[in-house]
Amino acid sequence: MLASLLRRLALPALLGLPLLAAPPAARPVAGQEAVHGGPVRALAVSDGALASAGFDKSMIVWDPASGRARAVVRWHAGAVNALAPLPPSLFPGGGFASAGEDGRIALWPAAPAAQPARVLEGHSEPVAALALAPDGRRLASAAWDGTARVWDLGTGTAEVLEGHRGNVNGVAFRADGMVATAGFDGTLRLWPPGEPAKLLAEFGFPLNTLIALPDGTLATGGVDGMLRLVAPDGAVREVRAGARPIVALAAAPDGSVVAAGSLGGSVTLWDATTLRLRHTLEGPGLPVWSVTFSADGRSLWTGGTDRRVRRWDAATGRPIGPLGAESVEQVPAGVDPHGARVWRACAACHSLTAEGGNMAGPHLHRLFGRRMGSIAGYEYSERLARGDIIWTRETVGDLFTRGPDEVTPGTKMPVQRVDNAEDLRALLDFLEATTR
Repeated sequence: MLASLLRRLALPALLGLPLLAAPPAARPVAGQEAVHGGPVRALAVSDGALASAGFDKSMIVWDPASGRARAVVRWHAGAVNALAPLPPSLFPGGGFASAGEDGRIALWPAAPAAQPARVLEGHSEPVAALALAPDGRRLASAAWDGTARVWDLGTGTAEVLEGHRGNVNGVAFRADGMVATAGFDGTLRLWPPGEPAKLLAEFGFPLNTLIALPDGTLATGGVDGMLRLVAPDGAVREVRAGARPIVALAAAPDGSVVAAGSLGGSVTLWDATTLRLRHTLEGPGLPVWSVTFSADGRSLWTGGTDRRVRRWDAATGRPIGPLGAESVEQVPAGVDPHGARVWRACAACHSLTAEGGNMAGPHLHRLFGRRMGSIAGYEYSERLARGDIIWTRETVGDLFTRGPDEVTPGTKMPVQRVDNAEDLRALLDFLEATTR
């Protein structure tokens, strides 16, 4: 029972996003307002740029200074669970590695094109975590196939690390370059080069996340809500960081502060030396799925279930604000703003016009009266490809009342429902006005 629950909680299978036979096309856009179409699962900072990724299968590269998106790319064939920075030696100006439900790792420059510069393949199950080595030459990945892999970024070859019993959920490089992994089996392991894995600790509860501090200390968070710091000599210190499972960790660049995000919604900041609580974040954007510090350590970025990336003052714990403006794509004048606000949850995956093209989902031009699964060039799930539903106000309303998982089982669409009758009516009015 516990294993089944954790498997659903740990990664985006919760939102009903099965693997596709082929990924939707990426759609880079420069300087635009942007918002994710689902919870933000991963964050990373690289050479002045910030990237976010989420359950909507997209990665957004941001300019933190302006709060606007440099590019939005949708290439992965499933939810994107992990991001890591890439060094200037690989891409001038830095870049990002992304990975997720499709088991593939994509390497992108900080100004990404429609397709990744390189793809690393080898994992047979979703990738849960990525980490860059201190020397910038290797990238480590942890996956649900029970393995971690250490990739040589020069050759693209990988060393396979096997030993965990079940999902490997976390991976990190210590300051000395050695790889550490954390798994569903509750163990923390160290992998010295050319030697058998060393069992650093066994906690008895599944571990969800792992990071390394500059002094070689490893920080891990588990389903029991405990934050544990494991020193290079194996000494363990721990503190209860939340009443629910810890799903995200980040350390300030100097290692003085550790941020912990809980599935229950809390984000706490801890002094890494004393394990004294510095701050508990209170404000908009909670609960969160991902956390990371800015390069100067002054800001903490969080990504959460409200689909936004938000900035916090790391010294005070106070909210500063979200990235991107809450705008609505292609909304003509005179349209009811209530419906436009409800539409925001759909805008990251669908365009309203044929000119907008297919995104993570098909475009919605002439939606009402259209047969399900009929847009050319979009790869539908098997269920939608049957085409046995005509989209009308009634059938679209039913889709958002009962949910896509009930109306069209096996759909790629995230499970979203509109429970409020006024919101649903406003959304349907909005679609009628904008998709004609």
